[in-house]
Amino acid sequence: MRVCPWNAAAVRLLGDPYVFVATGPRSHENWAHDVLAVLHRSVRDPRGWVRLDPDRTNSARDSVPAYPFDPPAASELADHLYPLERKAADTALAVMTEEWTGEPAPVRTRPDQDAVLTDARTLLDRYGPDASYWTNARAAASGPAPDFLTAGLKGTESHHFLTDEYINGLDLLEDLGVIAVSHDEVGVFWSIGAY
Repeated sequence: MRVCPWNAAAVRLLGDPYVFVATGPRSHENWAHDVLAVLHRSVRDPRGWVRLDPDRTNSARDSVPAYPFDPPAASELADHLYPLERKAADTALAVMTEEWTGEPAPVRTRPDQDAVLTDARTLLDRYGPDASYWTNARAAASGPAPDFLTAGLKGTESHHFLTDEYINGLDLLEDLGVIAVSHDEVGVFWSIGAY
């Protein structure tokens, strides 16, 4: 049986840290509605590919349905996002392999940096050459090509998409997200810092 390269890259790259990775269909002209459907887990991956969702069955979703997220309404989503060039989106996904606190080996210092970036490119290749990319990272406010590798995950400030509710003894502190938007799909990649 042939292994799906996208699934393998997703698990290899983001299977260990606290990260949400999911893709849903693009059904609306305003893709913010489709992103919210992904965050609320009300749609399936159109291709049946892997979803990384450590909170899919978390009882916290009984009180916060999109847990760990508390996203803005579709009409306000764009106010919390900045456009990214494709290369910057690749590097944002790469730094999601880092831990929010106490990272011993940021991607910029790793000998496998090229392999990490290759996996990130594999994930975003799914959305095609005409896809657009968005992030909640404030580093992109001044331009669509921030240097995520130099800053690392810990050095990246962002608009908060996480719930402030303290549930099951877990504080959610920081987050970094990348949204990929194509004609047919929306992909959501979100790294979550928790204590």
